[in-house]
Amino acid sequence: MDFKTADICDDFASKLEVCQSEFKSYGKNPKFFGPVSTVKVFEDNVLVVEMLESIPEGSVLVVDGGGSRRCALMGDRLGGIAETRKLAGIIINGCVRDSEDLAKLDVGIFALGSNPLKSKKEGKGEKQVTVKFGGVDWKPGAYVYADQDGVIVSDQKLL
Repeated sequence: MDFKTADICDDFASKLEVCQSEFKSYGKNPKFFGPVSTVKVFEDNVLVVEMLESIPEGSVLVVDGGGSRRCALMGDRLGGIAETRKLAGIIINGCVRDSEDLAKLDVGIFALGSNPLKSKKEGKGEKQVTVKFGGVDWKPGAYVYADQDGVIVSDQKLL
């Protein structure tokens, strides 16, 4: 489905939250949308893997990594899981690595930046909770729409 976040904002501004974080696109798909699933972690990606392996096809995994730029929460292996499971996208309030390989994957991937250092593997964090970053309350089950102009969130499906 073709859409523009700018057009959605024109039509539904009162039903949206606009994310104030500025993301860089790392996946092959710079435009994606779908229902939100969330995970909250800090410099640890064990729960990110669990969520990628379990959320429904077409979902967007929103990872609140606390905005840390000290390590990556996702690389080519996790990106491959997202592509194989046909997820619509991943939005990371944190970093990725293996960006050259991520660019070849048929999935949307937005992150704050890149860092070659891998994360810890302790399994700490929370799954499917409301997370807050970029001025948005990211609720599981809400809908996110992302493209080159930005990221917007609605409590209901708009398209």
